[in-house]
Amino acid sequence: MAELSERKKQILATVVEQYIKTGEPIGSKELLALTGMTVSSATVRNEMSELVSLGYLEQPHTSAGRIPSQAGYRYYVDHLMKERELDELNRKLIEAGISSAVGDPERLLARAGEVLADMTKCACVSTAPGGETAVIRRIELVPVGAHTAMLVLLTSNGVLKSRLCRLESELNSKICEEFYNIVDSSIVGKPASDISVVSMQTAAASVDGDPFAMLPLMAAVCELARSTADSKIMLGGSSNLFSHKDYGGDAARLLEFLSKKEPLTAVMQDAKAPISVRIGKENLYKPLENSSVIVAKYTVGGRDSGTIGIIGPTRMDYESIIPSVKYLTDLVGRLITQALE
Repeated sequence: MAELSERKKQILATVVEQYIKTGEPIGSKELLALTGMTVSSATVRNEMSELVSLGYLEQPHTSAGRIPSQAGYRYYVDHLMKERELDELNRKLIEAGISSAVGDPERLLARAGEVLADMTKCACVSTAPGGETAVIRRIELVPVGAHTAMLVLLTSNGVLKSRLCRLESELNSKICEEFYNIVDSSIVGKPASDISVVSMQTAAASVDGDPFAMLPLMAAVCELARSTADSKIMLGGSSNLFSHKDYGGDAARLLEFLSKKEPLTAVMQDAKAPISVRIGKENLYKPLENSSVIVAKYTVGGRDSGTIGIIGPTRMDYESIIPSVKYLTDLVGRLITQALE
């Protein structure tokens, strides 16, 4: 990547920021007015032509001004964009927007996605924590009938799963006591991935009473533990994409892509850094070649647990959207961690 002079950097930053605001090409006279540079229009035109040759600007029409290329956006995000914290007003808006969902991780993530989609006017994607490395923190048995119980399982990274269980035997205090003895001795504190059919059958056989009465409960625990490994993906605000003229007729094709869980999950998992910005053709899939994807990771109890991200046109306000994604993601991680303490 060629090193740019300070004047070229100023020109590129101004073209990017003005084009993000207006969606219109920027000419040399407008650029001089915006920057206050004390050089001639011819000098600015020459600098802009060189930025075109370097691949950072494009000229959509012969007589038009210039617009940023995808490489221009990348250089801007990496080298020219001012890094800033989210302002207090938007922090309060985010906090107020998700406050009603605190305590339920999946509901919290769904609400966070709605808030972020509304703020950014982009589509928002979030993944609930998966349980591959999670430890089982608690299991509750709630009787709901003579032969029926609700089992609720909570893991160390905030995954909450529940299911109804039907027993052949009557659900009495003896069965409940033996169930919690097994939970305390053989399940709580163990990785969810270690809970298997064989281990649960062995645990059921160890009870003083009727082991067959315990088998349906142990089978249900095994299914709950297995289900925690699935990372749930949530999409919100996808209709916002129709409001961006940059997509033209491609918005429907993009929405069709976003409706597919497998590639969308791959997009979110591809983010390796705490916050990742992929612009246009840097993305894995062709339907995203005119989009930017900003993804941030949140941690629960110090461990990476899930992601929150936005998808929108490459002409997006990176300077305000990136801190919004970062603040919301950090807040979600803190709230889930606090709910587990």
